[in-house]
Amino acid sequence: MRFQLLGPLSITDGPDTVVLQPSKPTILLASLLLHANTVVSADYLQRTMWGEEQPATSRAALQTCVLRLRRLFTKHGVTETPIEAVPGGYRITAGPRHLDLIGFREEIRRAADIADPESELHVLKGALSLWEGSVLANVRSDVLHRDEVPRLVEERLRTLERACDLKLLLGRCGEALVELWSASRAHPGHERFREQLIEALYRTGRQTEALAEYRMVKEYLHDELGVDPSPALRKLELAILRGEDLGPADDRHPAGPAYASASGGERRPTAPAVPAVPRSPMVGPVAPVHSFTGRAAETAALLERLTAPGPEPVTLLVSGAPGIGKTALARHLAHQVKDAFPAGLFMVRMVGPDGTPRTPEDAAAEVAAALRDQARGERALLVLDDVVDADQVRPLLPAGADGAAIVTSRRGLAGLVATHGGWVLRLGTFAEEESYALLLAVLGAERVEAEPEAAQRLAAACGHHPLALRIMSARLLTRPALRLADSVSWLAEDPLARLSLADSPELSVHRVLGGALDRLDPRLVDAFLKVAAQIPDHFTAEDGVRVLGMSPVEADDVLDRLADAGLLEEGPPGPYRVHELLRVYARRTAPFRSRPIQKV
Repeated sequence: MRFQLLGPLSITDGPDTVVLQPSKPTILLASLLLHANTVVSADYLQRTMWGEEQPATSRAALQTCVLRLRRLFTKHGVTETPIEAVPGGYRITAGPRHLDLIGFREEIRRAADIADPESELHVLKGALSLWEGSVLANVRSDVLHRDEVPRLVEERLRTLERACDLKLLLGRCGEALVELWSASRAHPGHERFREQLIEALYRTGRQTEALAEYRMVKEYLHDELGVDPSPALRKLELAILRGEDLGPADDRHPAGPAYASASGGERRPTAPAVPAVPRSPMVGPVAPVHSFTGRAAETAALLERLTAPGPEPVTLLVSGAPGIGKTALARHLAHQVKDAFPAGLFMVRMVGPDGTPRTPEDAAAEVAAALRDQARGERALLVLDDVVDADQVRPLLPAGADGAAIVTSRRGLAGLVATHGGWVLRLGTFAEEESYALLLAVLGAERVEAEPEAAQRLAAACGHHPLALRIMSARLLTRPALRLADSVSWLAEDPLARLSLADSPELSVHRVLGGALDRLDPRLVDAFLKVAAQIPDHFTAEDGVRVLGMSPVEADDVLDRLADAGLLEEGPPGPYRVHELLRVYARRTAPFRSRPIQKV
């Protein structure tokens, strides 16, 4: 069993993860886990559950909560409870394999002893991947959110800051920009993030944007805090104004604990204190999926093919629109069959954080390094995630029965299937009952079944789109007093703006859809915006000819390519369809991006 604190409090047992519902036992568990392996006094536990003014029965109620928590463990198959009563309070025992917070801190300590910047960055990225949303979002304790959560968030920010320093040191300024945009907006008072962002912009040749960012920082610090920028920021601004070469990145960033100064003043890495780790941050273990629901028929069909005996390699292709749940399904499948692949499960990200597709040669080299210690005859499963085209993934497909691959892509990749075979699943939106099941799993039966009709209307307002449902569920989880009925009308006022998470800007329907369009030929983007904004829900190829002003042959080609990219559903010989969220996005974006349609 494994506990997750770095996000909504949840329990994982094998492939199953349960997000706990807000309750007094949930607060109790969070309080114990935050101080795992130490005695937590009964007085402190009572304060976290009832605040500073406790009822007279709080001591007896605490004992009742302990019993309820133990019954919860038993319900999820835990026969030996990790909670023990000790003089003065209670204690829960956990190690890095059983509690993500301990695992995170161990990885940070391990990274501090690594001499190689590339390897240190790899370990830090693994540590940061343990964070999965707002900390303790489902734990309703003012004391914990006042005293404990800020400390945890600060640990994450320090780690993220160090990771961005390493990216700048290694010359990966474009990759650093992706995280720094989000971090600097989510934490505007964290001056170091703003300094890193300005430097990354300047190093990538964007001097004007770097200076504009400096002005924004200066205004914020003056208006909100009444202070001037730090000397480091002012020095950086002066260097940019003069057009100076900033020099090697490691001259500007403080070295981590693994770096020592050589006698001549040159900074040299010390000897590594731990074995070397894989260099690639793009190949790693397949993480389990929290509260996975739905896709029962699809999962059963894919599992049958993935586990079928035979000498031939197995390749499964899961395709579909942006945010439709391809990666979640692939990760869920991988953990369902992990015992059949003793060499391991490997997630291979085929697109970089900045949206740039990886070259086949780069990905193949990193996969080969990850599989170097694979014993002969042992099977490994690759999840090749977010594949851009067939050529990118062909060198990575298994050549014999020693391996299997699950490929996810927004595109149909018919060329890959034609040359290498495999089985294809095109994902669509959830069925109504699947959407309802997701809300039940995340929000809890008590809350959803109190307003079943509102829950159904909420699912419909999200278009039964998995990403939209996940985002809205996360919003509701952090607002336990909000009625589902009220959230439906609130969402309907501006779905694009409200289907986003403030602390995770990358989890935004608007950003995901915009990122999908950014990958397309600009002429295809213009065609999509025109079609989605002007044609009713279902339309034919003839409607496309009329709106696009093209010949039937040209319009057929454009619509077919948009359907292949996951932006149109169904298609020839039947009618096309545009999902309502895509339609709303197109109507809002078209006035700013549209231009005359040319032949693609």
